[in-house]
Amino acid sequence: MNEVFSIEGKVAIVTGGGGVLGGSIAKHLISAGCKVVVLDIRAENVNNRVEELKQMGGEAIGFVSNVLDVEEMKETRKKIVDAWGTIDILINAAGGNMPGATLTEEQTIFDMKIPDFEKVTDLNLNGSVYPCIVFGEVMANQGEGSIINVSSMATLSSITRVPGYSVAKSGIDIFTKWLAMELGTKFGEKVRVNAISPGFFVGDQNRKVLINEDGSYTERSKKVLARTPMKRFGDINELNGIVQFLCSDAASFITGTIIPVDGGFSSFSGV
Repeated sequence: MNEVFSIEGKVAIVTGGGGVLGGSIAKHLISAGCKVVVLDIRAENVNNRVEELKQMGGEAIGFVSNVLDVEEMKETRKKIVDAWGTIDILINAAGGNMPGATLTEEQTIFDMKIPDFEKVTDLNLNGSVYPCIVFGEVMANQGEGSIINVSSMATLSSITRVPGYSVAKSGIDIFTKWLAMELGTKFGEKVRVNAISPGFFVGDQNRKVLINEDGSYTERSKKVLARTPMKRFGDINELNGIVQFLCSDAASFITGTIIPVDGGFSSFSGV
């Protein structure tokens, strides 16, 4: 591999590392030679993922950690630094939606469950803000590190049925830019913050709204694909390349960006 793209030996934290997105990224980071820290709120998911990463031949540790609990994360931070001496990479993959904050075709905004809206906005915004503050402090003090947040197509224009998720991910965009400015100007050019903006991928959380029980596409899927020049959904592994790039020296002059990985969805007007 060209050395400028190498991230071998880096210590990388993946929040939500027991999930589909976080797991895919964690496995790629292991294959690229990183030492990987898996954080997840579910102990079973942490243990299973760490075991999987070790079976790949990599170095991995895991902690049950709530991304909304700052004090708990500070304790986890100490354990990571005690074990491996540093933190070089933070991938904020924790997040997701929930039924009460997702409107059905028949519902309006006035039917939304406010407590679920609050949970979704809290998890998808503060669930990245707080880890940035806790783990980013190590990077700031050492004058080097890369943070990657996860944005969404829901920030570019209004997408029906997901108000809470859209609001939270829009906050991620401006926080990514703000934190890039804050860390870059006060702690040096080698502390970088970026976000990736995945297009449409079929996963556990959105499968029912994209795929019918008989395996055919729903009307929502057909609308998505009509706006996607590549005419397909993405594969979760197609996010790994941009993650590695942003963590490497190849991206040394890139900070404060939100990069779509979307098959052209964000560039196409539909006409």
